[in-house]
Amino acid sequence: MSEALYTAIATSTGDGRAGGRAVSSDGLIDFTLAIPKEMGGPGGATNPEQLFAAGWASCFHSSLKAVAAMQKITFTDSAVVAEISVLPTEAGGFSLSAALHTEFAGIDQATADSLVAAAHQMCPYSNATRGNIPVTIDASVDA
Repeated sequence: MSEALYTAIATSTGDGRAGGRAVSSDGLIDFTLAIPKEMGGPGGATNPEQLFAAGWASCFHSSLKAVAAMQKITFTDSAVVAEISVLPTEAGGFSLSAALHTEFAGIDQATADSLVAAAHQMCPYSNATRGNIPVTIDASVDA
C-alpha cells in the first residue's frame, strides 16, 4: 500500500447521528448532528449522508476538473450534485445508494459523458464505493 498523501481525522461523540457532535482534528468542522425528519428524527441539523454527499460532490467535481485539464478540454461552467439515499436492508439494517448528476455549459453531450466517465475512474469516493453500493452517474449539458 502506498503512503497516505493526507489523512482526515474526525471524531463523533455523544449520541452519534441522534444529537451527537462531530469535530475534525483541526476544528474547522464542529457541529451537532440530527436524524432527518424523513427518518423519524427532529431534523434541524446536518446528518452523515449530507456530509458524504458534500464530500463526494466536491471530490468528484475536482476529479472532473483535473480530467478536463489533462485532456485540454474547457467548458464555461460546471456543477456536481450528489444524492445519497439511505435504504433499508432485508436483515433490518441500512445501506446506501448514490447518484451523481453533473451539469455543464460550453461543451457537447458526448464530451460531457466522456469527462464524467473518466472522473468516475479518478475520484477516490467513486473508487471507494465501486462495487459496494449502487451508483449512477449522468451528465447534462446546458445548450
